[in-house]
Amino acid sequence: MAKAAPRANGAARTSVWLEGRARGGRGGGQPSGLDRDRITAATVRLLDAEGLNRFSMRRLAAGLNVTAMSLYWYVDTKDDLLELALDAAFGELRLPDAEAGEDWRDQLRRLAVEYRSLLVRHPWLSPLAGTFLNIGPHALAFSGTVQRVIRRTGLPEHALTGAISAVFRFVYGYGTIEGHFVARCADAGMAPDDYFRYAMSAATRVPDAAEALAESASLLAARGGDTVQEMLDRDFAFALDLLVAGIETMVRRATAGRAPRPPSSG
Repeated sequence: MAKAAPRANGAARTSVWLEGRARGGRGGGQPSGLDRDRITAATVRLLDAEGLNRFSMRRLAAGLNVTAMSLYWYVDTKDDLLELALDAAFGELRLPDAEAGEDWRDQLRRLAVEYRSLLVRHPWLSPLAGTFLNIGPHALAFSGTVQRVIRRTGLPEHALTGAISAVFRFVYGYGTIEGHFVARCADAGMAPDDYFRYAMSAATRVPDAAEALAESASLLAARGGDTVQEMLDRDFAFALDLLVAGIETMVRRATAGRAPRPPSSG
């Protein structure tokens, strides 16, 4: 996790959600007709367009046609604004109703698919999610829904956090790598299928890589899928099925361990 930036008074930064600045700006009138929601939405758009490394308050201000100093009426630091953008992105997730009586497997798969899509749609999200506390209202709503769904699996209490980690750290890794791939394709000005063919062709010119690719050719062929997206979707769905099956197995083991012993014949 990235080190928290120090505040002006020397204290370590915690979270914009803990420091009384998450719902508005400083006292007095609002400069330049700005508001917190407009600035946050513009931040998300700029991060999508240019990425986290190129993001700056000066670029954001230029897009809003205001001065950079106007933005600091609403936030103390750039980190505050990035944290607000992170939670706004989490607000895009379509969360199932964990109390609706649906099968937990379907709801868990839906949550995993939603999270993967979010990470791919916003490649800047994964490094920020690993930097900040993620205690904004939308992130907490996602976390709470995940916990309620996992509780319905029948796993014992001590195993719940492990199951959440298994599923959603997998999704985090898968979505992060996929998002980086999509971003590389966009930077190269190529469609994912064209970029994949180009990259594979270039790799075969490196002897060690060519040998490794030759060994994995049968695996790639067996996986199937005519496009990169189909291959990614198929691998993701199968990996998720493995995790669900693992949860089911652990529930059966836990249930068997709680079964009463038969009476002794002696």
